[in-house]
Parts: sequence; structure tokens; C-alpha cells
Amino acid sequence: MLKTLFLLPVETQIFYSVLVFSWTVYLWEAYLSCRQRKIYRTTIHVPEELGKIMDPETFEKSRLYQLDKSNFSFWSGLYSEIEGTLILLLGGIPFLWHLAGSVTARFGFGPDYEITQSLVFLTLATLFGAVTGLPWSLYSTFVIEEKHGFNQQTLGFFLKDAVKKFAVTQCILLPVSSLLLYIIKIGGDYFFIYAWLFTLLVSLVLVTIYADYIAPLFDKFTPLPEGELKTAIEDMAKSISFPLTKLYVVEGRNVMFEAFFAQQRVFLRLLQEQAHLRRTNRDGVGPGRIVQRDKKKQGCNNAEILAVLGHELGHWKLGHTVKNIVISQMNSFLCFSLFAVLIGRIELFVAFGFTQSQPTLIGLMIIFQFIFSPYNELLSFCLTVLSRRFEFQADAFARDMGKASELYSALIKLNMDNLGFPVADWLFSMWHYSHPPLLERLRALGNVKQD
Repeated sequence: MLKTLFLLPVETQIFYSVLVFSWTVYLWEAYLSCRQRKIYRTTIHVPEELGKIMDPETFEKSRLYQLDKSNFSFWSGLYSEIEGTLILLLGGIPFLWHLAGSVTARFGFGPDYEITQSLVFLTLATLFGAVTGLPWSLYSTFVIEEKHGFNQQTLGFFLKDAVKKFAVTQCILLPVSSLLLYIIKIGGDYFFIYAWLFTLLVSLVLVTIYADYIAPLFDKFTPLPEGELKTAIEDMAKSISFPLTKLYVVEGRNVMFEAFFAQQRVFLRLLQEQAHLRRTNRDGVGPGRIVQRDKKKQGCNNAEILAVLGHELGHWKLGHTVKNIVISQMNSFLCFSLFAVLIGRIELFVAFGFTQSQPTLIGLMIIFQFIFSPYNELLSFCLTVLSRRFEFQADAFARDMGKASELYSALIKLNMDNLGFPVADWLFSMWHYSHPPLLERLRALGNVKQD
């Protein structure tokens, strides 16, 4: 078979190599998921070492929840892979490009207006993705999450939120894409440097404005009130020279952390459960999401919140945020450099049905999404390994601050409240988990006595 493949034209080799690799990755992922589902199905009793951590009822709930999610992931992943394959085999990308050209032509824009056609193409592509993904998202939210008590949305709010996300995506995607394409076209021999600098600038701007202008569109931010918790957080920040400027409570989120230049913020979800049933929307009390609280959810006390915050501050103090930014930008520069080398290869365009033109946007898609896919898979795995290492280091940082016991109990409570299953297949965990499994983190914290 391989010998026959090498006898084919180079563009045909490229096309089928992309398809084969895509299905290879899918089958590998499916194999790993199958291993993990076996764990969910067969581990029906609380392991001895978890006897004092999880009660049998919570263990069974988490097992069934994760099993349902895994089964759903299998079918949605299979659909996604088949859809992607059919799009390539049936020429979906060139069809959508020509459709975008027909739309722009109706408004008097000819083939010379490539950037305009590219923006229409992006809008149609993202709209297609939103429509085909909507049934899966609805099932996940209103069947699986509803069944296990995690759904916090009405159908109306869900649809409103989906439209809002689509609109915000377009407001960011289209201007950024048009400027990037323009830079590539006018940049000359060193366009890849200018393109990389532009994406770096966009990243910095988005990080800076996200908390003030984007996140509040989807979550309600309120200042953390004066009190013992706020004072303790401020004291902790001062103890490690963290330049804290703002403290917010974000309902419905886990602890979030941002540390970037002058914009130093800490976002918290107050994990103590204070109400069994609340109605909230983005403007305050009123019709909107119905948030049902499980009476058995434990939440975290102030000491445990501080321990989790100590972990998050550890990421900042140990330079994990900066290291991730540096790695990301080095990767971005490398990819743009290779893109500059490959963009002139006509066979890449011909392989995917573009025999008459070589649009820059299509070149970006082919090279970054398809040609770089083996590299992207390898990089993703390496970053997952690095992320787990960072998590252990941040846990150790909190432990060294004298908060090992509180972090120990907080991790257990958060895992139980979110129905996390504490038993993982080693290979599935190694490939997928950016955070170490619960038991590994507890062991690393040491033998801390729990009540």
C-alpha cells in the first residue's frame, strides 16, 4: 500500500497522508478512551486507599458521570472525524471558498479582493461549525449535565449565550485575520517576522483587556467584600511580593488567576455553599440561569480557599506564566518561519483542490492545520507533561507556605463537588491530563492527616 502511495502524484500523496494521519490520531485517542472507559466500568468499589477520601455514594455518582461523558465523547469524536474526512474528500474547502467569492461578487468585489473573500469564508466556516456543533452541545448540556445535576442554564439562556459567543468571536477573528493577511501580503521577504510580531501584540492586547471587557460578557464579576478573607489574601500576596490590584468574585467558576505586567488581578469563586437555589443573570437577580446546588456539595472554607490561592500564586512566583508565554511565542515564530518556506509550494494547494489560485488564508489553514499536525500532536503532549510538572511545583509552593493540610482537603472537596473520578488509566492520564490525577497530587503533598 505504501509503495502504491509513493507512485502517486505528490499532491495526492500529501492529501492521503493528511487523511491517514488524522485517522491514526483519532484511533489512538479512541484506544486511550476505551482504556479509560474500562476503568469506569470495572472500578465499582472505592479503592482501599480512597476509603477515607470518598464515600461510596459520591464515588458511584462520579463513576457514572464520567462514564456518560466518555461515551458521549466517543460518538461526538467519531462524528467530528467523519465530518472532517467528508469535507476533504468532497472538496468542502474549495466549495466554501468559491461560495464566499460568489457572495463578495454580489456586492461588487472581484477576485482581486482576496482579503474580503477570506473574511466571508471565515464567517461561513465558523457558522457551519456552530450549526453542526449545536446538537452535540445541546445534548451535553441538557441531557448529560442535567442528568447529573450540573446544568445551570435554561434553553433560552443557552441559545443567547451561544449567539453572544459567536458574535464576540467574529468581532475578534475578522479584524485580526484581515490585518494578518494584509501584513503577509505586503511584508516582503521578512513577512513572517512581522506576522509573528503582530500575533504577539494581539495576544498581549487580548490578555490585557480580557478581564475588563470580554469575560464580563459571560460572567458576573463583583468585588470581593471587605473581611477576613480579603485581608488574608492581601497579606498572602504581600508575603511573596505579588502586586495585587483587584479582587473579584466570579460566580460559577473555579479559582482563576491572571498575572500580567501591570494588570495584576485575582479572580475567585467563593467555594462555600451559601444557597440551595438561586436565580441569576448577567444583570443581577431575575430570570436567567437556574443554579441548583447539591446539598451534599461541601465547598471550601476560607483556609482552603487560601491554600488553593497559594497554589495559583505559586504559578506566578515560579515563573510558570512567563515560561508558557515564551514557549508559545517561540512555537509561533517557528511555525511562521516554516510557513514562509512552504507557502510557495503549489502542490500543497493543488492537494486540497485549489488548482487555479493560492489564497493566503487557505495556505495558512493547510499548513498550520494539516501539514503541521504531526508536530502539533507532539508539542501538545510535551506541553501536557510540562503542565503536570508545573502543577506539582505549584502544589509544593503552597505546601512550603504551610498550607499542605488545607490544600489536601481542598483538592478532595473540589474533586468530589465536581464528580471527578479519582482512578485513571496510566496511559490515558499521561496523554491527556494537564493536571496530575488526584491521588498523585495527594501523595506528593505528603502524608497529611485528615479529619
